[in-house]
Amino acid sequence: MTQTASIWLIILAALVAANLPFMNERWLVAGPVAPAHRKPLWGRLAELVLLYFVVGGLALLLERRAGQIYPQGWEFYAITATLFLTLAFPGFVWRYLTKHRSR
Repeated sequence: MTQTASIWLIILAALVAANLPFMNERWLVAGPVAPAHRKPLWGRLAELVLLYFVVGGLALLLERRAGQIYPQGWEFYAITATLFLTLAFPGFVWRYLTKHRSR
């Protein structure tokens, strides 16, 4: 896999993973459905943090395959976390700021 393809794979994985907690009512995407079909916000945020680390692990794996891993400081993690939150904005808007039909 080329380095460009790896970068686009990480960006796409981050976009999908950042929106998954807001798009379904299952715990950890494939687990049981939340009681009363409503996951609390803290549960969605916990899933968001977990998926941030999963995507980070995928990025680390691809970087290791490409060559030597460059050491990162706290600034890198602060920027990637805010980028991940920015990518989660469409899912948040869909879940909490749009009207949904009654079931």
